[in-house]
Amino acid sequence: MDFEAVVREHQDRVYSFALSMTGSPADAQDLSQETFWRAYRVLQKWPAGRPLAMKAYLLKITLNLQRNRVRYAKKLVHLNGEEPDHRSSPEDVAIARTRTRELVKQLQGLPVRYREAVVLRYAQDLAYEDIAKVLGRPVGTVKSDVHRGLGLLRGGSNGTALD
Repeated sequence: MDFEAVVREHQDRVYSFALSMTGSPADAQDLSQETFWRAYRVLQKWPAGRPLAMKAYLLKITLNLQRNRVRYAKKLVHLNGEEPDHRSSPEDVAIARTRTRELVKQLQGLPVRYREAVVLRYAQDLAYEDIAKVLGRPVGTVKSDVHRGLGLLRGGSNGTALD
């Protein structure tokens, strides 16, 4: 397996997911590097011809590493948005930043299980089946978590879902 090609193909997605879970570019970079290091060690022993959904596998490693960091460090997870397109007008940039801050604030207010599912579905554009693999939950539960997370986002952070 050409691991360098794997890194090139998935590094942006892994970093983006790590950033959305940590809120810190430095932490996201560390988490991404640790993800690829762990994957490298495992893939050295991976049987040739044995199928592997690489995207879901890497995101699952990233998620588990972040969960462990949160669990052991007892830190709050802070999400951060992406920088807007700098070719936009200053007004568009300001509006985009305001919207991003609002969305980030709402995402932070979601219970972790819903936040993970929503971020994987909409920020990482994963199919429900892949999200189920990453989170280790049944597909129906993932669909429910995404639906409830979106309901909470639409209804605000007051805890009322729009089911």
